[in-house]
This record gives sequence, C-alpha cells and structure tokens, in this order.
Amino acid sequence: RLEGRVVKIINREKDTYVGEINFEGDTGIVSLDDNKLKIKVQIPRDKSMNAVDGHKVVVRLGKRIDNSRFMGEVVEIIGHKNDPGIDILSIVKKYNIETDFPDDVKEQLKNIPSEVSEEECKNRRDLRNEMIFTIDGDDTKDIDDAVSISAENNLYTLGVHIADVSHYVTKDSPLDKDAFTRGTSSYLAYSVIPMLPHKLSNGICSLNEGVVRLTISCVMQINAKGDVVNYDIFPSYIKSCKKMTYKKVNDILMRDTYDEEYAPYVSRLKLMNELAHILRKNKERRGYIDFSIEEPKIICDKNGKCIDVVTYDREDGEKLIEDFMIAANETVASHLYNMDLPSIYRVHGTPKAEKIDSFINLVSLSGYKLTGNFKNFTPTSMQKILAQLENVPNHQIFASLLLRCMQKAVYSSENIGHFGLGSKCYTHFTSPIRRYPDLLLHRLLHTYLFENKMDIQTINYYENCLPDMAENCSQREQAAVDAEREVDDMKMAEYMEEHIGEIYEGYISGITNFGFFVELPNMIEGLVHINTLEGDYYNYLPELMALIGERHKKIYRLGSKVRVKVVGASKESKTIDFILLEDDQNGNQKPQSKI
Repeated sequence: RLEGRVVKIINREKDTYVGEINFEGDTGIVSLDDNKLKIKVQIPRDKSMNAVDGHKVVVRLGKRIDNSRFMGEVVEIIGHKNDPGIDILSIVKKYNIETDFPDDVKEQLKNIPSEVSEEECKNRRDLRNEMIFTIDGDDTKDIDDAVSISAENNLYTLGVHIADVSHYVTKDSPLDKDAFTRGTSSYLAYSVIPMLPHKLSNGICSLNEGVVRLTISCVMQINAKGDVVNYDIFPSYIKSCKKMTYKKVNDILMRDTYDEEYAPYVSRLKLMNELAHILRKNKERRGYIDFSIEEPKIICDKNGKCIDVVTYDREDGEKLIEDFMIAANETVASHLYNMDLPSIYRVHGTPKAEKIDSFINLVSLSGYKLTGNFKNFTPTSMQKILAQLENVPNHQIFASLLLRCMQKAVYSSENIGHFGLGSKCYTHFTSPIRRYPDLLLHRLLHTYLFENKMDIQTINYYENCLPDMAENCSQREQAAVDAEREVDDMKMAEYMEEHIGEIYEGYISGITNFGFFVELPNMIEGLVHINTLEGDYYNYLPELMALIGERHKKIYRLGSKVRVKVVGASKESKTIDFILLEDDQNGNQKPQSKI
C-alpha cells in the first residue's frame, strides 16, 4: 500500500473547540476534550471571560505559537466540570448543537397558540370521534404519531396520524430557520435537546391525550398479504383517546395481561398486532433486513451520574409502531414520486461488494461456513447471511460487523431506494417534531396536495433547494448520532469507574494492532491492550481479524468468549481498560498482566 504523512494543515474545518481551562499565573491553559488534537490553547486573562480553574469552555483558536500550542480566546463558558450535566453539555457544544433558542424564535413563540381554534380546523377532516391513540415510551413528551385501525371485507384500514408541525413552523420563519439549522432533536442519555421549543414539541404539536390537535393523516387499506391496495392522504384534526406506553401494550400483546384502563382498547391492539405481523412478513419477503442488534440504555440518577447500563428489549409494541410508520412513509414517498414532483427521500445504497466479500471471508476464517451465492448482492442475500449466523453464540458481534458493511442511510432529493428496508421508495414523514426532513415533507404535502400548487415556479424552487437541504439534514443527523455515541461512551466509562477490580465474561468485538476490544452482555466495551498479553509476542493479522502469538500460536479472534477484569476506567477520556484472565493449572483465574 502507498503511505503518506501530513506535512501541513492548511485550514481547519472549525475554529472553536471545547476544553477545560486552568490558570498558570495570568495565562489560562485549555486542554481540549478531543484527544486527537494534541494541542494546548493559551488564553490571556483578559480574554478568558472571567473563567476559573476547572471551567469547561468553548475557545476560538488564534495565532499558532508552535506545533502544539495556539493562542486563543474563550467565547463561551459552559460551566464547571463537576456541575451536574456539564459533561453532556460539553459534548453538545463540540458538535455545535444549540441548547438555547434565539430571540427571534422566542418572539415568534408569543404568537403560537396553546390550543387549537375552530378556525384552524377549517378545510380539515374531523377525526375526533374515531378511536385514535398513541403508543410511546414511559417518559415521552413529544408525541408526533397516533394510530387507528378497523377491519372489514378482508381489508384492514390502518390510520397513521402525524402532528402537522408545518402549520405552526411556517416557511422561512425564525422557527423554521432555527429548526433547519438544528436538523434534529438530540437524545443524549437522560436528556433531550429538542429541535423545536417545548411550547411546540411538548405542547400544541404533541398529540397529547384528550386534546384537539392538527394532523396529516395517511389512511391505508391493506389486504391479507400486507399490500397497500388503496390510501388517502389528507389534513385532519384528532383527539387522542389514550396515551399508551410500550410497557403496558407489550403486557397485552406478549403476556395477555392489562390494567382496567386499557380494557376498551385490547381488541384494537390485538388487531393492530395481527396486521403488524402481516406487514412484517410482507417486508421480509421483499428483503427487509432485521439485524436484531440490542441497544444499550443509560440509567442515571437525579444528578446525571450513570448508575446502570442495561440492554433495551424491543417487543411487539415497539415493532408494531415501527411497521406502521414504515408503511406510512412508503405510501407517502411513493405518492409524491409517482406524481414526478421534487421531494426528499430517505435513501440507503447497496453495500460495496468488496466489503461483503471481506465479511464472508472473515466469517469463514472464524470457523463458520456460509452457503449461497453472494455475487449479485441483494437485501435477500443479507437476510440469508443473518439467518445462517442466527444460532452462532456470538451472533450479535457478527451482525454488528455486517451492519458496518452497509452504507449510511441519508437524505436525498434523488430516489435510489432503501436497501436495508428492501424498499423501492422511502421517506421520513412520521416524526416532524424531532426531524426536519419530516417537517419539510409535510410542507411539500401542503404545497402539492392540499393547496394544489404545482406550477413551474414552485417546482423549480424545490428542485433547486432540496439537494442542499437534504445534505444539511444528513449532516445534522450525523452530528447528533456522533454526540449520542460519545455521551454513551462517557457514561459507560463513568459507570465502570465504580466497578474496577470486578470480573466479567464477554466476547471479543474488535481487533486492532494495539489489542482487542471486549463487549460485555450490557454492551459496555473495553480494551485489552496488547502490552498486557504476556508470555508471547502477538502479531496482528487484519485479514483474519486476529492476534496470533509467534511462539505458542495462541489466537485471539473476533467473537471469542473471554473473561476479563476491569483495571481502569476514565470518564474524562471515555475509555475502559480490561486485562485478560486465563485459567491456571488448578482451574483458578489469574491475570495475564501484573497491572
């Protein structure tokens, strides 16, 4: 392979960074949170905004002093590093996620009503008397989707009713411009940084129980095979009968137990679950890929300190809502696509062949034989791989690796389909409170369908602006995802600081030239450094994803089950360190290292 080295940084992508300031005399020295940047920033006292030792600050870089030092100035004080919530806020600032709303947005909020008026309901279909309800997490406050169902003549009628946020967030208004800049709400451990102010996200736009709310409805007729045979998309207003929780719904669907308050809805919920299973089978037939990868859930105390990390189990309630939202998203996307009108899509490209070939080779070298023809790779091919790995003890590790072979799903004005869903046409329509693309799509529905504006000027406008808007939405989504992962890493390290010395079993989830990572059952991941593997010299073989001892030929490969001891954890550096434990001749556990 060709190799190179960086000889000069011509221009940095950003000029503000987050770090901790401490003073040496009248000079503040900021150590940046980003460990990849091995630089210090010197801050004169008069440019420190009166920061004190231990403050987390946002600094702007100035003149370079030498290779490792810059002059700079403090542009914002986040708070003291030991104050509750400052740890998350520091990561938020790193990714340019705004926590406060500008003055012009606050001013516009004064004109936003707290209740829906009769005037607003004109030219909308009245669905207040239908049995429509919501299903969300226990602590969800921004409720943007509600559902309804009936069945007759071998057809299910599924209603998906989405908060009409675009009615309040009007085009080019301060609210709209700020929401576009944010792109998405950010869900970070126990905290939420909303895309829209609470007056909207938890108030007039949230489909709260027992109050009238404006919606856009997608009502679909679905046959016994799971095909949408007819549909209608229209502006509406609803009054949710019940705010349900996944926990209570899962008790009904999975365990056939329920509280008395849920009794009037049991038959509808079971009918919904019947339809959801039909829809899922239909998706699987066409190539829908279910990786079934568990996700960690961070549990924090009232001060924001991580006290537990658990895996989140998805049951029929969560899957039901997912299936219904996918059906609505596809129906709306296909409608606009078939009208040949400019729109925004959620697209997911085909994986690169070389990545899939490398994965299949890795699985083979790990001792598992995959059968089938994987040359012309399709979603069905991915399904076959996952099915063959389903009973492998370390299935989650290989599923995660296969997922990494996939391209990222992004927003685009060009429809190339969604590989992971096996969908020819897909968009995001169902979460306009927390995602700007959904809000934008609602605006397109109003423009094209409800106001019948399809003149050449309107079409040209959206043809010109949608590509850049889609790109911005993708970038802001990625920033939110990166911030979420970094917060999770930090909180997991914080949790393990209280568990140093404890022993766990896990699987090798990643291998590098400096050691291997071990994932515990709760998805916490730590590093066994190669320097702690005593008794041999280990070589890294990337094509095998393995470390192999030169003398004894002992192999540490991906997916191997190991026992480890926690020897270090740092919330500051977001790292966890393990050492490997191996059996001695008496069957006792002994550490591989003297650490």
